[in-house]
Amino acid sequence: MADKDFHGRVAAVRRFNRFYTRQIGLLQDGYLKSPFSLSEVRVLYELAHRERPTATELGRDLGLDAGYLSRILRGFQKRGLLKRTPSEDDGRLTHLSLTQRGQAAFAPLNTRSHDDIGAMLGALPVAEQARLVQAMHAIEDILGAQPEKKVPYLLRPHRPGDMGWVVHRHGALYAQEYGWDERFEALVARIAAKFIERYDPKRERCWIAEKDGEIVGSVFLVAHSKTVAQLRLMLVEPKARGLGIGARLVDECVRFARETGYRKITLWTNSVLLAARHIYKKAGFRLVHKERHHSFGHALVGETWDLTL
Repeated sequence: MADKDFHGRVAAVRRFNRFYTRQIGLLQDGYLKSPFSLSEVRVLYELAHRERPTATELGRDLGLDAGYLSRILRGFQKRGLLKRTPSEDDGRLTHLSLTQRGQAAFAPLNTRSHDDIGAMLGALPVAEQARLVQAMHAIEDILGAQPEKKVPYLLRPHRPGDMGWVVHRHGALYAQEYGWDERFEALVARIAAKFIERYDPKRERCWIAEKDGEIVGSVFLVAHSKTVAQLRLMLVEPKARGLGIGARLVDECVRFARETGYRKITLWTNSVLLAARHIYKKAGFRLVHKERHHSFGHALVGETWDLTL
């Protein structure tokens, strides 16, 4: 009798597997209506959300055979999606990251996945949504011998609604931490509006940092001239500081600027923003000009920092 019950449970699990693979579209030729397989999309996701992992780290965390992963990575590199960078600390290691083309290929997949799951949940009453998520948590708790190593944060391109967050949080945080008045918020609003109205995806970017599904940071890189890019509106929420998000945001700007062919990045900041200045200096920026001014209700010292690429 016990043996019969066990086989019945095996059949139930297999039946659920067939149902769920059909439900989320795994039986289609391309996952998320893309030219990529599920495994390729998983690798793209990790490359987009992790800071320069090695192939060994990816294979271990994704449970992929080394040979299979190597073929995926070679395919990405041939298509111009992947960049390999030798480690500065250990010549035996090679770090992996997405190129500009790779990020552009991943962005619509990330959005489509979010929208598809949202549509599935949206068809259910709120109580049923909660019940479904609780059931998924139960499966994870029972089958997960070790909890999945959580990515502390992720970076993604901007999407509708993000500019409102950028303006609101800059205004609120700078008033709270430095006493700046609403004229600073107005300046941020103008910068954000100009970015959206004149956005050139080939030469400009906005990165949004998320932690546990909540926005915790942002940065912009915009065209200042044909050869000079400008870094703007770098912000990290207080509760997310200490995770390296600010440095990562600046690194993404530098990487993108180099790939795009800019020769220099410039930025304007103020001397009171000590944490930001430290990040810029560590990234290789040099203070080239300073000037006293009275803005946002305070006497300040504005600074221009440049990085030659």
